[in-house]
Amino acid sequence: MIEKFKPTWMISAIYDLKPVQLNAMGIKAVFTDLDNTLIPWNNPDGTPQLRTWLATLAEFNIKLVVISNNKHSRVKRAVSNLDLDFISRAMKPLPAGINRALRKYQLNRDQVIMVGDQLMTDVWASNNAGVRSVLVKPILNSDAWITSVNRRIEGRVMKRLQKSYPNLTWQEDIK
Repeated sequence: MIEKFKPTWMISAIYDLKPVQLNAMGIKAVFTDLDNTLIPWNNPDGTPQLRTWLATLAEFNIKLVVISNNKHSRVKRAVSNLDLDFISRAMKPLPAGINRALRKYQLNRDQVIMVGDQLMTDVWASNNAGVRSVLVKPILNSDAWITSVNRRIEGRVMKRLQKSYPNLTWQEDIK
């Protein structure tokens, strides 16, 4: 059961994903969680670093799609300044939101990766959908109240993962 929570890769931040490397891997789209993965959960404006990374993704014709459990109005408000597509009410850890995005953008599972800061939702949903996953460290050390419950459980799950998979470590990029 523990393998359901095992990410394909673990890197510090979404911005550490190199579009040139993604392109070489045949990645056509990056699916990403919103809060504390792409933007801080309490600041939807994004950073200059985010905007630079988005521009580089666009240069390589790699689409970025936000897949969030938040309601439509919340996600729309958060990404409106960034001009990003999104799937709201994704129901992670179920694969429903990822599968909707795959259908909507006519992509195969091997053409995408899913990036998120939570094992219990993002990574588990990726594994349920058969999509490679990237676990990143949360942008902020604080979370919305609902997420803080998951974080406590995640700590125990991560310890079991690292015991079962000793090579599962934080890396600089995906290889």
